[in-house]
Amino acid sequence: MANLTSSFLTSPQLHLRRQPNLCQSTKAHLPSVRATSSSDPLLLRAARGETVPRPPAWMMRQAGRYMQSYKDLAIKHPSFRERSETVDLIVEITLQPWKAFKPDGVILFSDILTPLPAIGVPFDISDSKGPVIHDPIQSEKCIERLRPIDFDKVSFVGESLRILRNEISNEATLLGFVGAPWTIGTYIIEGGSTSTYKNIKSMCYTAPHILKALLSHLTKAISEYIIYQVKSGAQCIQIFDSWGGQLPPHVWEKWSKPYIKQIVSQVKQKCPDVPLVLYINGNGGLLERMIDTGVDVIGLDWTVDMADGRRRLGNKIGIQGNVDPALLFSPLPALTEDIHRVVKAAGPRGHILNLGHGVLVGTPEEAVAHFFDVTRTLRYESLFEGFKLEPELAPVS
Repeated sequence: MANLTSSFLTSPQLHLRRQPNLCQSTKAHLPSVRATSSSDPLLLRAARGETVPRPPAWMMRQAGRYMQSYKDLAIKHPSFRERSETVDLIVEITLQPWKAFKPDGVILFSDILTPLPAIGVPFDISDSKGPVIHDPIQSEKCIERLRPIDFDKVSFVGESLRILRNEISNEATLLGFVGAPWTIGTYIIEGGSTSTYKNIKSMCYTAPHILKALLSHLTKAISEYIIYQVKSGAQCIQIFDSWGGQLPPHVWEKWSKPYIKQIVSQVKQKCPDVPLVLYINGNGGLLERMIDTGVDVIGLDWTVDMADGRRRLGNKIGIQGNVDPALLFSPLPALTEDIHRVVKAAGPRGHILNLGHGVLVGTPEEAVAHFFDVTRTLRYESLFEGFKLEPELAPVS
């Protein structure tokens, strides 16, 4: 651990400061940003690799079924599609954990499948089965049904982000998110959730031209969808390759990674200073392979030891995670101890504290509050000997 800490403290990247550069088309309707990063929210600065006084924190699925306020709202609006596709409800649900716990990141309440109808793939959500795609893509003729993304069909996403950005101002970072092509493709080909992935995995060998056509179409649509979210106010984007960890590493290298790299490249051309986070559930066998995707931050699930993850990834890339979500059911002192363990293992730069997966149903709200309360008390100066916070730079007029 001493060597790990030393490598952070001596790295020239520790003193890196970048000048924010929003997408050109966003400047007209987003809050003004000073030319120095000192005015940016903590999480955004950490994701860019800048020196911050403590790790910022948010939780995957922090808005949702564990909160009583959400349960009450869901009784009045029982359809998930309604809750995730109606501007007033999206804004209200997104802000529920923000108002209750003041996390450093506020993530849009939505779903990775939300843009599917906008590219010609309708879907339903069943209470018992989850997402259902009644006409899965399994032939060349099915590919012909796909169309370029129609932003009029996801206008509620853009409008919600604009409202949320104004609501939270610079007090927290507004996060958007998307699903990676392989993960979205899995739903489209399997017709919904699956535990075997047999159709899409077999298609890698029986109909690779169909799979390539689908993933290529998704890559273009997802890239444009990310840029749309940024133009609408999102300051950081997380890419979920939720099912990428179900692939052998060499198969992920061929059928998921290249498409993620294309997305990152296309987004960075338009929005070079918007950080991108990549999360793969079950990514312990993929960490080294994820580095050159071009993302700014890699999320770890709770099965990866944070110190080992940092060692394997190095200190030139950000890292996110990775407290076990089940620990929020434990006594609060145990949760405190694990937060300290994770933060110390991650090092004093480029770490965003999070869970190793989403908040579990039934999680006590008291534990979520404790998670954020503890994080706000942390200071790198006391956790890491020799750490010094840079003086704030004066705004550039």
